[in-house]
Amino acid sequence: MNVVCIGAGYVGSVTGTAFAAIGHQTTIIDIDPKKIEQLNGGKSPIYEPGMEQLLPALIGKNLFATTSFEAVAEAHVVFIAVGTPSKEDGTADLGYIKLAAQKIGRELSKDRFTVIVNKSTVPVGTTELVASLIEEASGFEADEHFTVVSNPEFLREGYALEDVFFPDRIVVGTSSPQGLQVMRELYHNLIERVGYDQLSERLPFLCDRQTPKAIYFETDPKSAELIKYAANAFLAVKISYINEMARLCEVLGGNVLAVAEGMGLDTRIGKKFLQVSSGWSGSCFPKDTAELLATSQKYGSEMMVVKAAVASNESMHMYVVEKVIRQLQSLNGKRIGILGLTFKPDTDDARKTQAAAIIQKLVELGASVSVHDPQGMAMFQSLNSHLPIVYCHEPLDTGTRADAVILLTHWQEYQELDWAAMHSLMRRPYVLDTRNFLDSARLKAIGFAYEGLGLATNSLTLAGDGVMGG
Repeated sequence: MNVVCIGAGYVGSVTGTAFAAIGHQTTIIDIDPKKIEQLNGGKSPIYEPGMEQLLPALIGKNLFATTSFEAVAEAHVVFIAVGTPSKEDGTADLGYIKLAAQKIGRELSKDRFTVIVNKSTVPVGTTELVASLIEEASGFEADEHFTVVSNPEFLREGYALEDVFFPDRIVVGTSSPQGLQVMRELYHNLIERVGYDQLSERLPFLCDRQTPKAIYFETDPKSAELIKYAANAFLAVKISYINEMARLCEVLGGNVLAVAEGMGLDTRIGKKFLQVSSGWSGSCFPKDTAELLATSQKYGSEMMVVKAAVASNESMHMYVVEKVIRQLQSLNGKRIGILGLTFKPDTDDARKTQAAAIIQKLVELGASVSVHDPQGMAMFQSLNSHLPIVYCHEPLDTGTRADAVILLTHWQEYQELDWAAMHSLMRRPYVLDTRNFLDSARLKAIGFAYEGLGLATNSLTLAGDGVMGG
């Protein structure tokens, strides 16, 4: 098929590249010429493992990138994968969606039936909105010359290519028989894993034949639109729950790692998303919970559980700051190092991260903050230019004369860091590990006062000079 992906961000660039890899003639369109230039040079506009291995062999052959919408006229399927940021009231800003719909409408051809796919996370009713906008711009009638389908994405940043090639489910929402047929044909190669052998040299994970085939689920457009919001909000609730349990463990002397493991053994619960952190963040959970909550309130059916999860998450960010205050007392004049700015490892996405909220509070309390992240510093700085912080090229530099180092993102390189060297650099060797990720026994043996979240074994007595109280 001829496939067009509008948007060269985390969803569009990965989706377009994957469809090209399995044989579809694919064009990625974006209004940002810099992203298009990167793609045409065989480079990914976003950091995502595997993209740099795939792109050079595809670009210019059956993968193309452009700022022009002309390719829409020849497309069988057009994906809309643009941003839907939150407005001040929590609802999704559909400005980019509307612009894409209007541009698609101007380029549609009567010579072929075109399926327009909402891949972006959008509020209920957006399928109908996009259809009406395309009708206005094209003069064509929905379901006669084109149809609009809801096909929400379920990609995890850092594992996005794996999630495209090995999805656990594909959700398609449409009432159009012709639209359903086109979507079935489009996803056939992914579901049946056609062409994976030829790609496995570049992407070794494609050799995996144990992963079950995707469940292909068809429903109506409104239900499909709700599924993505419902899933993300549920996961946010689950994370907020285990984070609150970590706080209770600290009060009662329990160990949240054991509690989470025991909970996860219950097949009704499962062990995923029971990892403690300084709070959920990133480009999806904050935005999607805000939209779902705002919509539920607007229509008089407030989702109180989601509302509580949002409040709990905000308090978790501040709980991390409170733990530092308990150890250092006043933060005025203190130096604090931050390891990790992205909301998770293996991505450069630093939008709406827990780091932004925590660093903001530390700065307000008078601390000097130095930060490091392997991939996310450029984006974090562009989004948080108001924060007077020091960006370090090396992670060890965050510890120079520091009174505390806080690990916020569990990048593998932080586990492999020369912590003995870090100890020698710090003024007070205190480490707060908000992911319970580091080797606590090793750090304590070096002489660190190590503290995690929800651990009964938290010990803050320094070996040696006792700079800090126990």
